[in-house]
Order: sequence, then C-alpha cells, then structure tokens
Amino acid sequence: MTIVPLKSRDAVRRATIDRDAYESLICTTAAKAVFIFCPEPYRPENTFNARMFADHFGVPEDPATGSANGCLAGYLLRHGYFPDDSLDIRVEQGCEIGRPSLIRCKAERHGDSITVQVGGRVIPVARGELLH
Repeated sequence: MTIVPLKSRDAVRRATIDRDAYESLICTTAAKAVFIFCPEPYRPENTFNARMFADHFGVPEDPATGSANGCLAGYLLRHGYFPDDSLDIRVEQGCEIGRPSLIRCKAERHGDSITVQVGGRVIPVARGELLH
C-alpha cells in the first residue's frame, strides 16, 4: 500500500484516482492500494481522516480498512510524526462515501521494531460458510 499524507480534510475530500497514473504505479511496485490521510478529522475527538482506494482488488474505495490503518500507525512512528515512541489514534474513514467508520490504533516502538494493535466495532453485512 502506498501511504500519502495530505494537509487538509478538503484535500482528502477532493481526492480522486487518476486511472492511468494508478495503473502505472501498481505495475512498478508491490503496493496495489493507495491510502491517504490528513490531520483534520470531521469529529474533534478523532486524530485523522483517511480514505483507501484499492481498485486493483475490486474495491474502488473501502469504508474501513484495519490493515491500512495498522500500516498508518507504523508509518507515523517510523517517520516521527509524533515525538513519542507510542501512539493511540482514532482514524475516521468512509465519511466521503457515506459509510463513516472509526478505527482505533495503538502502536509502540521497541528498538527497530514496531508493534501495532488495530480495533473497532463492526456491523455484519453478510455471513458465509466455507465448504471443504
């Protein structure tokens, strides 16, 4: 996944995927999704607003992506976004497509490694069974 920091919620809101540029990018890297975020959430109790574009996987925009937000937590620690070696953040996602979600992330740096915890509530929308 390619993580792209933006300065404002307006920039996140206006973001779209340029299909040609997207296809050119994913042909040259293992990253097949684009995750954008900014430090201007809609709700003041949250830390970031984010969007996840993963058209390569058949998901033009995902309203809640735990794996992407876990990567965001690691990214923030690795790049010194916060001064501490730990963080506890709340990330809004899905607002721009009318499916608002909230994902909680905690992360800690231990030397060269980072541990991440991701959580939130879910509303089941489908149920299935795998058959042998």
